[in-house]
Amino acid sequence: MTLLTVRRDGEIAVVTLDNPPVNAISEAVRKELFEMVGQLDADPGVRAAVLICAGRTFLAGADVREFGKPPVEPHLPEVVDRIEGAEKPWVAAIHGAALGGGFEIAMGCRFRIAVESARVGLPEVTLGVIPGASGTVRTPRLAGIETTVDLVTSGRPMPAGKALKAGLIDAVVSDLERDAVAFARAALDAELPLPVSQRPLAPMPEAFWQDARKRAAKPGHQAPLRALDSLRFATEHDFAEAMEHERETFLDLRGSDEAAALRHIFFAERAAPKPSALKGIEPRPVRTVGVIGGGTMGAGIAGACREAGMEILLIERDDEAVTRGLANVGKIFDSAVKRGKLSAEDRAGRMAGVRGSTDYADLADADLVIEAVFEEIGVKRAVFAELGRVCRADAVLATNTSYLDPRAIAEGLPDPSRFIGLHFFSPAHIMKLLEIVPTPDTAPDVLATGFALGRALNKMPVQAGICEGFIGNRILKRYRAEAEALVKQGVAIAEIDAAMRGYGFRMGPFEAQDLGGLDIAFLQREGARAEGQDVPETLGDILVRAGRKGQKTGGGWYDYAEGDRTPKPSASVATLLADRVSGSAALSGPEIADRLVGAMAAEGEAILREGIAQSPQDIDLVEIHGYGFPRWKGGPMFAAGMTASAR
Repeated sequence: MTLLTVRRDGEIAVVTLDNPPVNAISEAVRKELFEMVGQLDADPGVRAAVLICAGRTFLAGADVREFGKPPVEPHLPEVVDRIEGAEKPWVAAIHGAALGGGFEIAMGCRFRIAVESARVGLPEVTLGVIPGASGTVRTPRLAGIETTVDLVTSGRPMPAGKALKAGLIDAVVSDLERDAVAFARAALDAELPLPVSQRPLAPMPEAFWQDARKRAAKPGHQAPLRALDSLRFATEHDFAEAMEHERETFLDLRGSDEAAALRHIFFAERAAPKPSALKGIEPRPVRTVGVIGGGTMGAGIAGACREAGMEILLIERDDEAVTRGLANVGKIFDSAVKRGKLSAEDRAGRMAGVRGSTDYADLADADLVIEAVFEEIGVKRAVFAELGRVCRADAVLATNTSYLDPRAIAEGLPDPSRFIGLHFFSPAHIMKLLEIVPTPDTAPDVLATGFALGRALNKMPVQAGICEGFIGNRILKRYRAEAEALVKQGVAIAEIDAAMRGYGFRMGPFEAQDLGGLDIAFLQREGARAEGQDVPETLGDILVRAGRKGQKTGGGWYDYAEGDRTPKPSASVATLLADRVSGSAALSGPEIADRLVGAMAAEGEAILREGIAQSPQDIDLVEIHGYGFPRWKGGPMFAAGMTASAR
C-alpha cells in the first residue's frame, strides 16, 4: 500500500501522506518519505516540495503499534536528516497536530506553515521518554532555549499563533494547500534560510539551568530532567554530538519501568472511552440534563455538564435549597473566573443555562436525569418514583450512588432498561474518573450514552459491575484495611503515610482519611451493621466513637493545631489503639508500599474473577484517575506485574 502520493502544481511537488487515522509515523511512512526525497531531487521539473497530510491531522507522532518494539530502519533521525538535506526545499503544511516525531519531521523541512487551529509540540516526556529525532537539538535552534525548555519538559502542545511568535513555524494561513504552494513558490525567489541544524545555539549560564531544573522536576518522573540535560548538552556541543547524546538518552529511557508504565496507561486511556463491545451502538442524544440535589456532588455534576454545553435543570426540595444549589454551581464558575479560565461574560453565559426548580414535572423534556441525593436507599427510591412518573419514556435515568446496589434503587421503575449508575467522584467538575455501572436491565444504547457523556465531559469512563463499592471504593476499602493491619503489627501511622508518599501518592492512607473525614466510611459501616450485616470493627471506628473524625474536629489519625493542617503524631491515638497493637514490625518504606500495593492488586484480581471489572487496565485507570495512584507506576495491577516479573 502506497502511503504517499504526489501531484504537481507547476514546479512545486505536493506530497500527500495518508495513513489513517492520525498519519502515525510507521516503518512504511519512514521508508516512503526517505525514498521520496531522492525521487524529487532527481526530478528536474521539481524545484520545491510541500508535505501535507490527508485526514484530520498532520503527522501526530509515532505509530503506537510499534511502541516497545525494536526500531526498524530507516530510523526517524535519518528521515529528518534526509528531508533537511534535500536539494529541493520542503515546506511542512500543518493542520490538526504535529506532535513528537511529526514535529521533528516538520523541523527537517526548510519551512513550516500551519492553519490557525493547528498545534505543535513534543509530548514525549508524558510517555517517559524524550524526543529521539532532534526535538532537543533542532527545537532550540528554531525557537531559542527558553521556549524549548518549557515545550520539551512539560510536553504541552503549543497553538499555531503562539508557535509563530516563538519561531517554530513561519506562517499561519487559511487555505493550507493553496497557501503552502504559494509560500513554496515565493521562497524560491528569495534567499533560503539555513537548515535548522546549521543555525547557531549559544550556551546558557548555570543559573538558568538550575532554575529550569526546579521548574521541570516532577516527583517520580525522570524524563523531564533527562530532557533538560539533553537540551543543555545541545547548547554546549556540536549538532552531531548532541544528536548522538539525545538518541542514547531516548533509547535508555524507552526501556525504563517508567516508560513502560506510562505506555500502559496511554493505551488504556485510548481504549477506555470507546469500548469495543459498544461499536456500532448509537448513544441517545443528551442536550438537557436534570440533576437532583444541589449539594457538593450535584453542583459539581451540574457544573461539568454545563461546561460541556448542556442545559441544566437543578431540582431541590424547597426554594431555599434551590437558591443554595444554584449558588454552589455559581461558585464553580467563580473559581474558573479567578483562575483566568473564564471571563465574567462567559460566567454569566454558563449560569444562564442553569435553572432551578422544586417541581419534578419540569423534567418532562430532560434527555438525562442524574440523581445525586443522600446515600440512603429510601431517599433514592423516592426520587426515582417521581422520575418514573414525570420523565419522557426515552429519557436516561441515572444514579450517582457510590455504594448502594443500583438494582435496588431502580426497583419498581417503569422500563428499567433506561436506568444506569453514573458514579462521579468529588469534586465532580474536576475529578476525571466516571464509573459507569449498568444493571442487567440496562439497554445497550443507554450504556453507550453513559460512555458518550463521559467523553463529552472529558472524563475517563470505566465500566464497573455491581458489588459493594464497585471497583474503586472496594479497592480503597482493602487498601485501608491493609494499612490498619500494619498499624496492628506495630508499624507507625506516620511511617505508613511517608512510605506511600515516597511511592508517589500525594497523601498516605491516614492523611487522606483525615482530610476527607473518618465519619463517612464509619457511617456506611454503621448502616450495614444496622441492616444486620457482620461488619468487623475497624481502628477508624474506635477513633470516630472517641470524637476524632479528622481535620474538621482537630484530630483523626493525627492531631491538628487550630488553623494548621499539618498532621502531628497523636499520643491520644496511641492510647486509644494500644490494646489493638500486638507487634513491633520494622518495615522499610518500599516494603510498606509493596504490602499495600500488593493488597490493592489482590483485590483487583478478585474483582476481575468476579467480572466486576472488564480488564486489569480498567482497574489501573480507576486507581489513577480516581484515587491518586501515581501514573508513572502504571496502576496497582501493572505495578504488581512488574514486581512479580522482577522476582
